Amino acid sequence: MLIPGPPSQAVEEPFTFALMGDTPYSRFERAHMPTLLERMASAGARFILHVGDFKSGQTPCSDAVFEDRLSLFDHQPLAFILTPGDNEWLDCGRSSAGGFDPLDRLAWLRAHFFPPGRSLGTHPLPVVSQAGDPSHGAYRENLRWRVGPVLFATLNVPGPDNNWGGGTNPTPEYSARQAANSAWLASAFEIARREGLAAVVVAFQADPGFEDAASGRPQRGFRALLDQLREEAENFSGQLVIAHGDSHIHRIDHPLFDRQGRPLPRVTRVETHGFPFMGWVEVRVTPGATPLFRFTPHLYAPGEGPSP
Repeated sequence: MLIPGPPSQAVEEPFTFALMGDTPYSRFERAHMPTLLERMASAGARFILHVGDFKSGQTPCSDAVFEDRLSLFDHQPLAFILTPGDNEWLDCGRSSAGGFDPLDRLAWLRAHFFPPGRSLGTHPLPVVSQAGDPSHGAYRENLRWRVGPVLFATLNVPGPDNNWGGGTNPTPEYSARQAANSAWLASAFEIARREGLAAVVVAFQADPGFEDAASGRPQRGFRALLDQLREEAENFSGQLVIAHGDSHIHRIDHPLFDRQGRPLPRVTRVETHGFPFMGWVEVRVTPGATPLFRFTPHLYAPGEGPSP
């Protein structure tokens, strides 16, 4: 079956985009978020990619909090793409987060944060959603778009265990979502190979435990994802950037290894800053250049920003 590609922005000139995640958690971060978003725009970023956890695990998963974040993200000048984190749905059943039904919260996110055919923001990007596939029509949050030679794809992969659950067998929710994620990831690489693209950027929230996998003890909830990322990377001549949050430790490295234990140098992991460190990563893409990607971290300093 011929898989249609996402809407393409024909960009031959260098462009930048902004990576962020695990923020805003505190009242301070929420008060200063508009300034941080303005700084990303003034730096020339084309869009913002937020890898999830737009509130702390103790902040209630209420409509009011969700509506606040939606307004914040949708009424700023850059296109804004979110991939859901565990704090937004999977952990909402905790009493400290209000004791909500996690699947109800995920349904709310899908209905409001993922408008058909476009990102959030006052200057949105055109995107393709997996909801267009009748086999996986519920997964509005899995998005794809292309800028120049780079294909971007998001997956709903929450920490801390991808909702595997405590049993030997995974939860039904994990199994259904893993099937959707696997199909979406495979189609992204099929498009990238077919169109001869230079790179694929895959973004999700969870830290999938690269170090555990490298030592031969992959976490159950992430084994299938990491195996597929490895296989796709080995069969793709371009570069793969994996962007995630969750651990609140900013790092850029090459953590994926082939089955013989050799590092895959064309695979780069970028983890965003996270509470209590507020910041973002500027990613500059220069088509035809080596390296294709340059990463510049920016820690936030209040300066002339609003008072908390």
